[in-house]
Amino acid sequence: MSHLGFADVNGTRLYHEEQGSGKSVVFVHGFTLDCHMWDFQFQVFSEKFRVVRYDARGFGKSAVPASKPYSHAEDLKALLDFLRIPTASLVGMSMGGRTAVEFALRFPDALDALVLVDAALDGYAYSEYFSELLQAPFSVAKEVGVPPARELWLGIDLFTPALENPAVSPRLRQMVSDYSGWHWLHDNPVKVLDPPALKRLKEVVAPTLILVGQLDLDDFQKIAQVLQEGIPNGRKIMLPGAGHMSNMEAAEEFNEIVLDFLGSALA
Repeated sequence: MSHLGFADVNGTRLYHEEQGSGKSVVFVHGFTLDCHMWDFQFQVFSEKFRVVRYDARGFGKSAVPASKPYSHAEDLKALLDFLRIPTASLVGMSMGGRTAVEFALRFPDALDALVLVDAALDGYAYSEYFSELLQAPFSVAKEVGVPPARELWLGIDLFTPALENPAVSPRLRQMVSDYSGWHWLHDNPVKVLDPPALKRLKEVVAPTLILVGQLDLDDFQKIAQVLQEGIPNGRKIMLPGAGHMSNMEAAEEFNEIVLDFLGSALA
């Protein structure tokens, strides 16, 4: 059975779920999403590990940010302390990948292994095309409201492969529908590393697996390459036929690859 609840940590309130026993594996979700993006992994991985998934500050059932600066990586470390998990492997997707890299730099002694999935990266200079895609919902939400911004966000080609997948599309739509739109309407006081993670990748010492969907946008393909070249113990694998939501779109292959990696890294 899974255990779920809220942790009042680091000046916020984080919703989390855990299941299984053994070494800990923590799943970190992407922007406008929540912990349910790991539905295809949660049960499977809990058969071998103590699995934790949670909603980051501002997403899902967790509290939205206040005015005080905060760090998603510091929130995650506080959650692990709350759950009495001294070390864990992190599986982070997109925004969650960015959080996982920051965690690796801030708290290397608390990290066993790292899996970066279609990851974002602080310090990477996104293309003008993708930057415009990212900014458009902010303007729409402020001008005409969050529901139209959600529809615009779902319509960008970042999510096209996922929306064409009948097993993934309803789940993705539900998560984005549940997203409050807080970040589109407010100035987010999130802290960033200085110097940025991009310039510090050689400091990541944990065994690292880098996954990217074959159909993901060019920016994320380039980030995956940067991560592979910059992280000393980094290994990249491309998931054929999958886009940005590769853990959902190619779930069976994803699970097999990541379980095999963790089995070797944690042996």
